Amino acid sequence: MTDIVFIRQFKVQTVIGVYEWEKAIQQTLEFDLELSTDIRQAAATDDLQYTLDYSAVCSAIAELCQQPHELIETVAEKVAAMVLQKFETKAVKVTITKPAAVPAAAGVGVSICRGTW
Repeated sequence: MTDIVFIRQFKVQTVIGVYEWEKAIQQTLEFDLELSTDIRQAAATDDLQYTLDYSAVCSAIAELCQQPHELIETVAEKVAAMVLQKFETKAVKVTITKPAAVPAAAGVGVSICRGTW
């Protein structure tokens, strides 16, 4: 059995981009994550220690984004690796949207799955 803890539309301000003007400003990245876990013990005990703490996951993502990056692909890989290493999950799907990258689009981005579902 696989349960999913998810995070939707977590917004982080960061320096991201390949163009010089992007390296001088902060832009919004929007994160959606799905983390594979088993919530049965947490549900039975009503105890946070037995599930994924999405607040801690968000804090770790925000900390990672304090460093500038050129590509959201790099950020996606780093977030996935960090989540798999630091949190009790066997698999993660990371979707990152860069809302302001293309004026005619609501957002552009990447989505990756890492680990074993």
